[in-house]
Amino acid sequence: MNLLNAPLQELAEYEKVQELLRKSAGPVEVTGCAESQKLHLISGLAGDYDVKLIVTYDELKAKEIVQDYSFYDKSVYYYPAKDLIFYQADVFGNRITTERMRVIRKILEGNQITIVTTIDSFMHPVVPLSVYEKNILSLKKGDVAEESAIAYRLSGMGYRNVAQVEEPGQFSIRGGIIDVFDLTEENPFRIEMWGDEVDSIRSFDVQSQRSIEKLRSITVYPATEMIVSGTVLAEGLKRIEKDAKKNEKTLRDAFKTEEAYRIKKQFEELKEQIEEFKNLCNLESYIRYFYPEAEKFLDLFGERKVGVFIDEISKIDAHGKAVETEFADSMSHRAEKGYVLPGQMALLQSLKATYADLQKKPIMAVSVLDYTKSPIKFVERLPLQVISVSPYNGSVDSLMKDLKRFKKNGYRVLLVSSSRTRAKRLAEDITAEGVYAFYSENKDRELQPGEVMTLYGRVRQGFEYPLIRFVVLSDTDIFGAERKKKKKKNSAYSGQKIKDFSELKVGDYVVHENYGMGIYRGIDKITTDGVTKDYMKIEYKDGANLYVLATAFDLIQKYASADAKKPKLNKLGTQEWHKTKTKVREAVSGVAKELVELYAKRQQTTGYRYGKDTVWQKEFEELFPYEETEDQLAAIEATKADMESGKIMERLICGDVGYGKTEIAIRAAFKAVMEGKQVVYLVPTTILAQQHYNTFVQRMKDFPMRIELLSRFRTPTQNKKTIEDLKKGMVDIVVGTHRVLSDDVQLKNLGLLIIDEEQRFGVTHKEKIKKLRADVDVLTLTATPIPRTLHMSLIGIRDMSILEEPPQDRLPIQTFVMEYNEEMVREAIVRELARGGQVYYVYNRVNDIADVAAMVSRLVPEARVSFAHGQMKETELEQIMYDFINGEIDVLVSTTIIETGLDISNVNTMIIHDSDRLGLSQLYQLRGRVGRSNKTAYAFLMYRRNKILKEDAEKRLQAIREFTELGSGFKISMRDLEIRGAGNILGLKQHGHMEAVGYDLYCKMLNAEVMKQKGESVQEDFETLVDLDVDAYIPMEYIVNEVQKLEMYQRIAAIEGKVDYEQMEEELLDRFGTIPKPAAHLLRIALIRATAHRMYVTEIKGSFGKIKISVKPDAPVKTENLESFLKQYDGKMQFVRTGMPGFEYKYEKHGLIEKDEVLLLEKTEQLLCDMEVLF
Repeated sequence: MNLLNAPLQELAEYEKVQELLRKSAGPVEVTGCAESQKLHLISGLAGDYDVKLIVTYDELKAKEIVQDYSFYDKSVYYYPAKDLIFYQADVFGNRITTERMRVIRKILEGNQITIVTTIDSFMHPVVPLSVYEKNILSLKKGDVAEESAIAYRLSGMGYRNVAQVEEPGQFSIRGGIIDVFDLTEENPFRIEMWGDEVDSIRSFDVQSQRSIEKLRSITVYPATEMIVSGTVLAEGLKRIEKDAKKNEKTLRDAFKTEEAYRIKKQFEELKEQIEEFKNLCNLESYIRYFYPEAEKFLDLFGERKVGVFIDEISKIDAHGKAVETEFADSMSHRAEKGYVLPGQMALLQSLKATYADLQKKPIMAVSVLDYTKSPIKFVERLPLQVISVSPYNGSVDSLMKDLKRFKKNGYRVLLVSSSRTRAKRLAEDITAEGVYAFYSENKDRELQPGEVMTLYGRVRQGFEYPLIRFVVLSDTDIFGAERKKKKKKNSAYSGQKIKDFSELKVGDYVVHENYGMGIYRGIDKITTDGVTKDYMKIEYKDGANLYVLATAFDLIQKYASADAKKPKLNKLGTQEWHKTKTKVREAVSGVAKELVELYAKRQQTTGYRYGKDTVWQKEFEELFPYEETEDQLAAIEATKADMESGKIMERLICGDVGYGKTEIAIRAAFKAVMEGKQVVYLVPTTILAQQHYNTFVQRMKDFPMRIELLSRFRTPTQNKKTIEDLKKGMVDIVVGTHRVLSDDVQLKNLGLLIIDEEQRFGVTHKEKIKKLRADVDVLTLTATPIPRTLHMSLIGIRDMSILEEPPQDRLPIQTFVMEYNEEMVREAIVRELARGGQVYYVYNRVNDIADVAAMVSRLVPEARVSFAHGQMKETELEQIMYDFINGEIDVLVSTTIIETGLDISNVNTMIIHDSDRLGLSQLYQLRGRVGRSNKTAYAFLMYRRNKILKEDAEKRLQAIREFTELGSGFKISMRDLEIRGAGNILGLKQHGHMEAVGYDLYCKMLNAEVMKQKGESVQEDFETLVDLDVDAYIPMEYIVNEVQKLEMYQRIAAIEGKVDYEQMEEELLDRFGTIPKPAAHLLRIALIRATAHRMYVTEIKGSFGKIKISVKPDAPVKTENLESFLKQYDGKMQFVRTGMPGFEYKYEKHGLIEKDEVLLLEKTEQLLCDMEVLF
């Protein structure tokens, strides 16, 4: 790093600091720094230390430093402070634990490391390093270890045993295969045992569950910081019990019976939770009981050389004091009410003591300004002369002027760019402009006076040392604000075959394409004449049962409808289902016809053809402060292509709130205005109008465009003026509610109509919209996701863009699930208000919502609390929401109406009362309302604990745990939302038909109809049944978990050819070990079925010595080859003409069952191979 560090050696102040640190003379402060130059100075001084600790004042700043410091040192990690206040939750996200464990792993490995953290992480106690050392599991190929012993070790290390590993901190065991997902690793490990020996170790992909690469050995680190088991656990519990009893007595003596009871109850529940449920989830706050000798963070480094670098001591001090007061307030409140024990109150070391500890190490502080007051006594304070570079904002002239000046004065100039190609191009461009510059990747060369060099790397902002004539410029200074770089998406595994089956549970409603609606009753193993097979049992009306062969699972879909109503069961053996299907088919045919006609009509009309993008357009798009997602870019491209083509645009854009739909609309609007057209942005509610208006004004502020708002929030005079100017063509863009559709609103030159959430407009408005859109380009936006299946069937007749990729920089939401507790509510609100945010409090009952709002006011008197629900007058509701958006209300107590549409980035805490009463999809939608900015968002799911519900609560917590970022619960919620979206697109009439046959079957029918209307050939669907006297099932001991077994059956049934067959075989081997015979037979039968289906075979029946194949009567058989086909079998093959046409083949059997099974499969495969000449 000579390139960057050599110039520092010439600075007198640098030499002085280095000397003082070397002598351990005491803390030193350097003032007058520039924000991004601080890290340059730190990196120069940090070389002598094994461990560099950079301490800063908040989480956002710490993350920024980690990004920027990686330019100087690749091994830099963020160590977040613990959240001491909300430790009581039953379940919480493991994001913080993961980041902390990464650092602890690096400390254990003993390498050089830079840790960026905040002051409060020095204030909490930590488990001694020796405990972690004892709890590391190392395995290599050939090691001897018992499966059960490994499982026991992993449990003790904080790993959770699950059926299938889906996220860090889990492990699973199935028949000789152990999967474990280390918190500190990118991918989980799969350990295959051979008896008691480790046979092989591989890493695997979580989504596809397939292996990635072979490994020789692995080291698994603990999944929790609180490792308690055996004697540590027993001793700790004894200490807690002793303290609880003592505390209970004190409270009783003071006649505080309720509080005393609470202390007793809490200890009992803790004990039960640990002993009965083995749940060691929230013991963090009891660390002093389990580890009386708990260490401080600084103790973890032992004898290693540690250097402490402090960024802005005054801000750190303010942050430390805030943490201290928040904790003290919170604890005194809780102690009074009997929520905590004395040992839990001693969790935080005082700030004063923390500074004293830090001063035992060499300390250097860096500050921009010189503060006289400081909590640390510095032996020396050195002012430094540094200038921040003022940005050039893309102006080449001023850059060149400066570079010429620098060169003339013998400066060394370094230009750092975050892209290699840009760095090379910069050197070429600067040279072309008359100043010689070169690109190099050699960080060890020393720059000579007058040299200008470009380098690949990342610096947030440039800085200049005038005394030593050294300048660093970043591409942010030259080209303006840098866009966030995006991580590449991992697309190794895309497209999952019917995944919803993994959610199928006994008791769910299913639809069988030929028999209708029934209830799934599980998988039954049935043996007939000594042959065993698995059947799916479906119960119909009046208790009749249908058994479906495991290989025909693809005819069954899980029933799904928009409002989760119970469907009516069909009766077996009646025409009822057939009638329903016919009725729906007719309706679908109508829809398809309408859609196809509409599309054809639109193709014939010509619209305005826009030109290619202008320079302004490009400049405007570059000002977008975020990195676009790939989906977004594709949608923008498609929209522009529509506008530049001669046809009238009619594009639908679907994507969740906050996925960047508005930006697409803004760019299209800009393009339209560039060509002198007017744009109407139509929204369903006044609030949304206000929000979008603000967004448009904000985005277009640097361009000469006039944007107006037409809504109730504007005075009549304002609205009148807007209407007049629209008529004259003086307004470029108007954002408004259905007020825009009034007869008095006329536009001079309308070019683009943008409709937001079309499904929320009434029928009359829709008619008016139709008139408006007759020959203008239309862009429709919707937040209800459109299902993939439907999208596929509409692909040719509706232009759609789907945004599925979440924007970068959305932090996962910290989700806590906890028993309702007023203290927690108070603290969550106080904490959010302290950081200048707002809070949603969801309470879903209208009759006493006012009381809840009053209760919140009582808990947090300083907060401005208001409530909102759907039964209010529309104007009243709008006023409240308007005040909330403008920050005049701190806490909004509301029913689930906030589910729809509003995007308030300042709301980053949500408390959900009685969360167990809401459906998962509602919870997901609600939770998506917070976490819209780069602040960490919190969601608190409260429930009331009820003694009788103890077991049930465990299960429910499990479900909600799925739903926090700990799990994959999103699958469920997306489903019903998608169905709602399908209803929106196809119109409400279709809703009923969708309900009647279930959503998947409806889409299948629609697809066929659309193809028919377009004149494409559609083959009528038929079923192929394969019934061979062969044991074909997945044995119980091979895949124990029912859900996984069902998913495998489903995927085997969906095999369509040799490639699918081989992939499936590979996957079973990889995930579950050697394939047993019955499962191998099942795979072969699935392939036979797929091959037979292509040859129009409706049934294959095979017993030992005889195979009968039936073919569809209208199959296109090459009759001329029939004779030669029959001849090759020497009379053993007969052609059957009566009933279902087909073939019957007889052969000699072995007499041994096992050999006969293999022979039957081989003969059937051979027969089908020979039959290919007939088709």
